[in-house]
Amino acid sequence: MDENESLSHSKWECKYHVVFIPKCRRRTLYRALRKHLGEVFRRLASQKESRILEGHLMPDHVHMLISIPPKYAVSQVIGYIKGKSAIHLARVYGEKKRNFVGQHFWARGYFVSTVGRDERMIREYIRH
Repeated sequence: MDENESLSHSKWECKYHVVFIPKCRRRTLYRALRKHLGEVFRRLASQKESRILEGHLMPDHVHMLISIPPKYAVSQVIGYIKGKSAIHLARVYGEKKRNFVGQHFWARGYFVSTVGRDERMIREYIRH
């Protein structure tokens, strides 16, 4: 694929390294759900015309390299992914855990950094 993506009147390459955590780093609950989250994140990102290029679900946090079109704010896409994934997890897996409430699964903030020309290094960091 071409290095640059395009919208109707623009060429763009906007990639971000994003890290966020479950609320209170709920390792026991999060571990059980990790294998399902990758597909959920990819589906939600595609609904905002974004692509997760690289991702890794660590035992207590999420790393992803995501390409977001310039017509969307990073906070809008990440908020959407975190919010909708929490709702999905509450609906599908919430019956098993009494203390799991959808809107409180992810911690409030996140880390984001623009990738720029260091994409290879960021991809390697996320993989390992």
